[in-house]
Amino acid sequence: MTVKIVLLNILKILGIILGIVIIYVVLGLLIPLIPISAKDDGEKKEIPIYIYTNGVHTDIVMPVKNDLQDWSTKIPFADTKSKRTDYNYIGIGWGDKGFYLETPTWADLKFSTAVKAAFWLSDSAMHCTYYNTMKEGDDCKMIMISRSQYQKLVKFVEDKFDTDANGKFMFIPTNAVYGDNDAFYDAKGTYSFLYTCNTWTNDALKVAGQKAALWTPSDFGIFQHYK
Repeated sequence: MTVKIVLLNILKILGIILGIVIIYVVLGLLIPLIPISAKDDGEKKEIPIYIYTNGVHTDIVMPVKNDLQDWSTKIPFADTKSKRTDYNYIGIGWGDKGFYLETPTWADLKFSTAVKAAFWLSDSAMHCTYYNTMKEGDDCKMIMISRSQYQKLVKFVEDKFDTDANGKFMFIPTNAVYGDNDAFYDAKGTYSFLYTCNTWTNDALKVAGQKAALWTPSDFGIFQHYK
């Protein structure tokens, strides 16, 4: 095989990779424009939840405790650095374990982490963050849902946690937490460029009968439907 043929093959491979990236970006911008409408179940909308993004990861934020669910019994306050017990809300997000533990901001992103995350090569994790209050803005939107919708949402979120033989969420001991109010747990499923943390959040909204994108890899795809 001559050098010329080798170079041509390399260029072809690079062209294919570039083409895939371009198609992915285009679809990632266009498909999220297709809306999934909210479904009214006829019940009173009395439970506040929030969608929140830190610019990298999105979370579903819920009350820490009500008569339907007490998250502190499954995600103990003691697992956070602060160990405070007076938080009112908990944000939960699913994503790539490497991304969560090594990439709190885009500036921290490593090429190896991105490759592993994009191509089903690493484990996933749940990131759980306690909050005192929630403030609506461009990065945070409140949604009122019914009790039945909340129960469906809770089941969807719980089902993504990996559990031990006793059904307990599996805590990840790490110093890579983002503050004194969060903790990580092992999760089910594998992250990829087709199913991201934002795809999971978008699916959570669908399960709860709320507005969502048909599919989205980005937080933009979710938040554009809540302007």
